[in-house]
Amino acid sequence: MDGITQLIKSEIIKQYKSVRKFSEKSGIPYSTLSNALSKGIGGTSYETVIKICNLLNLKQAYDADLTVFNEHCYEICSMLSALDDHAIHTLKTILSVEYERCTNGKKIHRPYERLSIAGPALERQKDTKEGTV
Repeated sequence: MDGITQLIKSEIIKQYKSVRKFSEKSGIPYSTLSNALSKGIGGTSYETVIKICNLLNLKQAYDADLTVFNEHCYEICSMLSALDDHAIHTLKTILSVEYERCTNGKKIHRPYERLSIAGPALERQKDTKEGTV
């Protein structure tokens, strides 16, 4: 299963608890969703993919990336762009500590490497620091 399909499936389960409940709330036939999630979202109609992404609050941040924007991401990303290097370092340190606390020190496997839940600004900052941009 490709990364985008995995992200969509995990968000459906996270936000709606089951594909069937998402189907009922969205009006998208269960068979359409089931096929898309088992065979890959790439074969699904553009309109259906857009509807799914809008309902799950998934936004395309870069050419091949999808990002989950929850109620906090817009505010955090807008503040992040105004921070200097010292503030970015401090924020990354705090995020690392809180990530460890929330995951009980376990590194969570993310099969969709370039798909983000935190938001694109953090990845852009990381790329800038590493000189890849």
